[in-house]
Amino acid sequence: MNITQAKEEIKNTVRAYLSKKADGTYRIPRIRQRPILLMGPPGIGKTQIMEQIADECGVGLVAYTITHHTRQSAVGLPMICEEQFGEKAYQVTEYTMSEIIASVYRAIRDEGKPEGILFIDEINCVSETLTPAMLQFLQCKTFGNIEVPDGWIIVAAGNPPEYNQSVRMFDMVTLDRVRLMNVEAQLQPWLWYAKEHEIHSVIQSYLQLRPKNFYRVEMDVDGLQFVTARGWEDLGTLISTYELLEIPVTEEVIAEFLRLPEVCADFHAYYELYYKYKDDYGIAQILQGQVDSEIYERLLHASLDERISVINLLLDALKEPLHVVFEKKQFVNTPESAAIAKSIEYAFDFCEDAFADSDGKEMLYFVTGLTMSKEAAVFLAMNRCDRYLMYNERYLGGSRRNELLNQLKG
Repeated sequence: MNITQAKEEIKNTVRAYLSKKADGTYRIPRIRQRPILLMGPPGIGKTQIMEQIADECGVGLVAYTITHHTRQSAVGLPMICEEQFGEKAYQVTEYTMSEIIASVYRAIRDEGKPEGILFIDEINCVSETLTPAMLQFLQCKTFGNIEVPDGWIIVAAGNPPEYNQSVRMFDMVTLDRVRLMNVEAQLQPWLWYAKEHEIHSVIQSYLQLRPKNFYRVEMDVDGLQFVTARGWEDLGTLISTYELLEIPVTEEVIAEFLRLPEVCADFHAYYELYYKYKDDYGIAQILQGQVDSEIYERLLHASLDERISVINLLLDALKEPLHVVFEKKQFVNTPESAAIAKSIEYAFDFCEDAFADSDGKEMLYFVTGLTMSKEAAVFLAMNRCDRYLMYNERYLGGSRRNELLNQLKG
């Protein structure tokens, strides 16, 4: 499954595990509430979805990366106590409360949420001394001799062995007590996430054209080289800030995030072309209905990459004014909304004239981009655009969309 599907399944699990009978007891008893074990490559958003799930379900969240812990902090510290057995007093060893369990109780006290999610990341990468405690945690829902409180659902995450040399395999006894979800890195769910979180448009544009470069892990003579979803997101955040501060985005800077030289060089070349296209094609003028005839001639002979880049630049130029009206919640009957509606019409004029010779790939991208943007989707729902509705039905209403997308990927 992909990360979006995993998120929905975990949300369903939270709802099911916290569902109660009329007498206040849980419909699924504690002993049958299997912990979730989320296995997938690093950097695909496992931690981020836990924050979203907790927020959307209205429950607490305590998250730990277990590799940062020692056995003492996870299980508790030994202390000497005295007990009476028969007529004689003996000194025995007991343990203080686990730091992790204590954090759950603090969250209950401080946030006022008696139910929640205890998320343990990198659970299969612990040290040898901590491995028995992790197995006990998954099997018995305890750290040391202290149980995880009722109403707190356990979700653990780990990496497959091909991504981490420190991985330890779980035995059958443990796996038979968890719900195992294998998550793969897939681009399309990430693009929805990227739209929602406004990850830099140049990255979204590039990955639409180079989907194979979204997530790659390779080993060669120079060692492990990789590109991950986390790397793209962090790079996008840096690019946005660098551009705001007018700091150049060099190939050396990109290489700090994209650790596969081939992808780094390709993206750097695309980044420079992207802004060259913005100037060369006069994107701002297109949205004002002012298009030089030479632009149409150039696009007639342009590569698909260049054509799709122009579409993404149009979408990017529409994003800022759409965001303004979205924040103000002034979608209709204002000068700003009227200007945006005109710009969208001009964009459709341009796409119809520029790409009349194609089989619809460019228009598909434009309409899909509008549909994927929540600001654009709300605006178009409140400001009727007949051509948007027509092309949306033509390209997104059935199998034609998948057919065109498959052609583009090929």
